[in-house]
Amino acid sequence: MRPEDVIIVPWGVWIVSWVAAGLWSGRTVKSPGFGRQWPYRILELLGFALLLGIRQGRQGFGAYRADSWRDFFSEHFWAVAPDTGWLLVGLAIAGFLFSWWARLHLGRLWSGSVTKKEGHHVVDSGPYAIVRHPIYTGLLLAAAATAAVEGSGYALSGFVVLFVAFWLKARLEERFLRAELGAHAYDAYARRTAMLIPFARI
Repeated sequence: MRPEDVIIVPWGVWIVSWVAAGLWSGRTVKSPGFGRQWPYRILELLGFALLLGIRQGRQGFGAYRADSWRDFFSEHFWAVAPDTGWLLVGLAIAGFLFSWWARLHLGRLWSGSVTKKEGHHVVDSGPYAIVRHPIYTGLLLAAAATAAVEGSGYALSGFVVLFVAFWLKARLEERFLRAELGAHAYDAYARRTAMLIPFARI
């Protein structure tokens, strides 16, 4: 089997396990409302569709010819060597494991959307001492590895859209939590911890 075929398997395992784990969550006390959350939700769906939903055969690589906008999406810009491909599969799995570490560490405070849970507080230990949104970081690592294995315009665009979606979601979540949990406590955490990329301001 090829790495580009196998890398879809951990995505399937993550999706099924993540949906099942959604039952393990505390009671929601408050949320910003759907009106403020729909932009990132639409981008998430679009990003996952581009990254995972459209998988074409590799007719070849080489110079990109912009005959139409569809050429960019269907173009395969590179082919990775098998050893590199399997390394990228490993990176994707590492991303999912990092996300699951964060999910388990958060416990019943976790939610699939921006919410305030019963007993909510600033969590700054475990993976949350590395980045403020480790679940998104892990998924972006898996998405980047998948896009690199695929090398297609569809997959690369999916990664970019997902990055924007998670960045918007993280920004909304932080504004909401600052208002609900206290700006002083959250700002102190934000000053010492990166948002999505370790050791970076992003």
